[in-house]
Amino acid sequence: MAKKENALDERLWERIARALDSLEYGSIHIVVHDSQVVQIERTEKYRLPAEKAETKYNQARTGR
Repeated sequence: MAKKENALDERLWERIARALDSLEYGSIHIVVHDSQVVQIERTEKYRLPAEKAETKYNQARTGR
C-alpha cells in the first residue's frame, strides 16, 4: 500500500472517530461507491425522560 493511501486511510479513520465522538444515541452511516468512502452521515437522537400520564395530571392539578 502506498504512503498516500495510508494517509488517506488515517484521515478517514479520524473522521469516523470524530463522528462517533460524544454520540450517546444515534447512528453513523458510511456510504461507499466503487470501493471508495464518499460520505459519512451522523444521526443523533436525544432521549428525554418519559413521564407517566398520572404525574402530568397531578402537576397540572396542583399547579406545579
